[in-house]
Amino acid sequence: MSIATHHPRTYATVTGPHATFVTLDGHAESVTPAGDEDIRHAVVRRATDEARRTGTLIELVTSGDRGEHHLLIDPAGATTPLTRGSDVDEVAPGEDELDDPELGLVDDVAISVRGEEVRVPTPQPGDRRASSNPAAESPTRPTFLTPTTDATTPATGWRGFLSGLGLTVKPSAVEQRRAADRAVVSRQWAGCRTLAVVNGKGGVGKTMTTAMLAAVYAREGGGNVLAWDNNDTRGTLGWRTEQGTYDTTLRDLLPVAKYLLAPEAGVSEIARFVHHQPADRYDVLRSNPELLATDQRIGAADFDLLMQVAARFYRLVIFDSGNDESAERWLRMIDSSYQLVLPTLANAESAESAALLLDALRGRDERSAALAAQAVVIVTQAEPTGSAEARRIADGFTGHVRAVHTIPFDPALKAGPLRFDNLRPRTHDAWLAVAASAAEAL
Repeated sequence: MSIATHHPRTYATVTGPHATFVTLDGHAESVTPAGDEDIRHAVVRRATDEARRTGTLIELVTSGDRGEHHLLIDPAGATTPLTRGSDVDEVAPGEDELDDPELGLVDDVAISVRGEEVRVPTPQPGDRRASSNPAAESPTRPTFLTPTTDATTPATGWRGFLSGLGLTVKPSAVEQRRAADRAVVSRQWAGCRTLAVVNGKGGVGKTMTTAMLAAVYAREGGGNVLAWDNNDTRGTLGWRTEQGTYDTTLRDLLPVAKYLLAPEAGVSEIARFVHHQPADRYDVLRSNPELLATDQRIGAADFDLLMQVAARFYRLVIFDSGNDESAERWLRMIDSSYQLVLPTLANAESAESAALLLDALRGRDERSAALAAQAVVIVTQAEPTGSAEARRIADGFTGHVRAVHTIPFDPALKAGPLRFDNLRPRTHDAWLAVAASAAEAL
């Protein structure tokens, strides 16, 4: 028997007009048909989005009340049936190999989706069904190794001084919370994650938030973080971050995107098109604020192509969004994001803009509504006074989103280059907490 070629797998469970889709990264989400669209077409459309996001062929495995089927899906949307089912007329070569029970490719696992248990097939590494002789298996024995755990919390201040003298002092509550936040933001995921910083009003801190979150994730998690200026209209992320070796923007990257996705492209070649931040360790993909919006608009297809490049070279992408919520690139950004962060200043106008955006997302579709429910809101105190107004606005969002944070006034955030080391210690901790809240949903 020849060995079949296996591709990364996504899964969908279809029950009547509803379906649950599990991404390549293991995230489970509901699939909603558009209008009178058949649920099967909606599932294939979602799987095509996943293939386009990762830039690779994927296998879609569907199960439920319409039987089990395997489809090979490429980023362009072409589908090839891999197994025969009640809704599949053609069978691709290699069907018998994929269905061979000796391979032991899949089993069932329970995943909780919004409180309901869904049975989803999942790969089982180290499958032992090929061994027909029970005596050949090693007997169970105790391990000689002790699992490594990092339970130490670095002490600071007078506790750090005493610790340096060899005196053991219990970490303070602040130090314990800081250590817990660092453990969350330093996580490494299998596959690229995306986070969008959004608010339809300008001047509310989207660029600042993008830079600070990118700095936290890159410094604590070891780099491979991209801050992407996804803006048609005068995106200023490049103005407040450092320029790299090459004076390039997103418009320079787009023509060579397909080459960067080719197998022969080296991992360092992305450096020609992004701007590395030496101290904060993340990269910036700039827009060109000197051009009119009509000269730098990109459509959904171009956005998807750039997203494939980003997913190949980075583990985390943070979008600094524009203010035009009708732009194709803005809408495609929402559809490609795992998490939303909504910054607002401590004033009524910017807070109302954030609230209206959340309302619009709740009515757009089921996935956008889920993003709104899981959103993180940041209220920034832009002036030395106004802490009471910041708390009032934060209280107004509490209960309507997953988490709300306030950022204290810090002159390093008002103007000039955005560098994490320039912030006050209290502001460090505030951004660390925001990043931890956002990472919990990734």
